[in-house]
Amino acid sequence: MQSSARVNVDLVLNRRARRLGENSPLRKALVRAAWRGGARLHETQTLDELDSAARAMAARGSDAVVLAGGDGSHMGGISALARAFGSAMPPVALAPGGTVCTVARNLGMRGRTPRWAERIVAAACTGSGHVEEHATLRVRDDRGGDRVGFIFGAGLVARFFDEYYGGGAPGLLRAAGIAGLVFAGSLVGSALSRRVLGPAACTLDVDGERHPARAWNLVLASVVPDLGLRLRATYRAREAPGMFHVVASGLPPRELALQAPRVLAGLALRGEPRLDAVVRSLVLTFDQPATYVLDGDVMAAMEARIDVGPTVRFIAP
Repeated sequence: MQSSARVNVDLVLNRRARRLGENSPLRKALVRAAWRGGARLHETQTLDELDSAARAMAARGSDAVVLAGGDGSHMGGISALARAFGSAMPPVALAPGGTVCTVARNLGMRGRTPRWAERIVAAACTGSGHVEEHATLRVRDDRGGDRVGFIFGAGLVARFFDEYYGGGAPGLLRAAGIAGLVFAGSLVGSALSRRVLGPAACTLDVDGERHPARAWNLVLASVVPDLGLRLRATYRAREAPGMFHVVASGLPPRELALQAPRVLAGLALRGEPRLDAVVRSLVLTFDQPATYVLDGDVMAAMEARIDVGPTVRFIAP
């Protein structure tokens, strides 16, 4: 991808992403950059349309794919490409289109969003960008889900997203506001803090061995260190090739909230029960139906298995 010659590129644009509506400046910038670079444009609104576009690319061949959307769009796009291409997945570029774009920022996104979007499309179309391999997670659940992503969360993570999507305009300010209310409320035992930080009855099997604890407030698995809002709980995410970082805590809500400064500093959580390990597999089994989160998308399940996913080549300007 160091040649200046144009390559065979596809741009997949999620029309349901918050910042990619019909007349949005960001959508116009992406479409304009695709037209200039000669990329094929696929505008999708459903998972079926996304899978159909990925299968068409695999049948025709593609030298690079640009995925435009938020974290969930990127996860959905990579999952569809993995199904369609298998081990022959082409290099992927992540163009912003959501409210946070945590994964894209972990992979190098910088500066103003429209400018970065144009640069990433141009880099894919001209072959001028550099390509870096990055690990992923593969998450399969008992409801038939089989996805490829970067950040898995359960317990307080899933409940946080329930609050986040429950009302108000999504974005960094809303996320930070909820986090602040949860932290402050934990000091006085507010209903919100109890709801978000309370324990979930579940078991964890790590690399085939069951942890003795039977209730966890927080469960995280990630291949990137920054979970958004500068929270670096999975600070060891890039420590070992072919592995991912798992962090779990069963501390009471107030004690767990007081760990926030350590999370912001990228330090290990304290207190028991806890889990902090770089592993190859994790199986989470709930005692009753619950939800988990993968890259901001919420799914319901009784059991989820997290393994090392395919290594993906990512393009950066």
